[in-house]
Amino acid sequence: MGGGLLTDRGGRGEPVILVHGLMGRGSTWQRQVPWLADFGRVFTYDAPWHRGRDVADSRPVSTETFVADLADAVSEVGRPVTLIGHSMGGLHAWCLAAARPDLVTALVVEDMAPDFRGRTTGPWEPWLYALPVEFTSEEQIVEAFGDVAGRYFAEAFDRTPTGWRLHGHTERWVEIAAEWGTRDYWQQWRGVDVPTLLVEAADSVTPPGQMRTMHETGTRTTYLHVPGAGHLVHDDRPEEYRDAVEQFLAAFAPGA
Repeated sequence: MGGGLLTDRGGRGEPVILVHGLMGRGSTWQRQVPWLADFGRVFTYDAPWHRGRDVADSRPVSTETFVADLADAVSEVGRPVTLIGHSMGGLHAWCLAAARPDLVTALVVEDMAPDFRGRTTGPWEPWLYALPVEFTSEEQIVEAFGDVAGRYFAEAFDRTPTGWRLHGHTERWVEIAAEWGTRDYWQQWRGVDVPTLLVEAADSVTPPGQMRTMHETGTRTTYLHVPGAGHLVHDDRPEEYRDAVEQFLAAFAPGA
């Protein structure tokens, strides 16, 4: 499509774009694409600094850069879309819905909240910087990330003749997360005026209570707390996630 920001995954009907989280990639949504295709034409999106280790991007790292890039991707479709975002992708999806309501018809926000101020990347950085640039086996990836996240990252990383290589640069990923500790996004959330499904993991990365507050202050929101789920709800508790998203899309997506 156009500038190549999207990958068409098939399906017919109203467009749905899947927006991955930090250190993710569009390819990680492959288990969700088949059933989502029953609800529309599905696209996956690779965000800046997640498009391959050799893909240069000299733009400043900021939420505004991500949102502008996502707006360009939606514009490739030529009509308003439903955005389904995980973590970082959920943040950028609701920021776009607030800034460009003409581009977005409905939202799914998975395990992301507006205010991480005061939190730093310090505890996380030693682990991240210690990751090898290239993994030689899927077992090595699972050992580093665990069963659920290991499969996810194996699908995200660049494939090379000798293994799996990080599909971006750790210093950029740290910079992306660090910005969230310096500002909040409540104003953008208050600007959202489309139906939104909020999905929170029991073992959430979000500050306690914020996603419930989003539900209580949102215009047209549905909220689901998923017991036993980790941050990757869609892969950790796929049946609960699918049931919630299917019900939401059937009720609120265009053409429903």
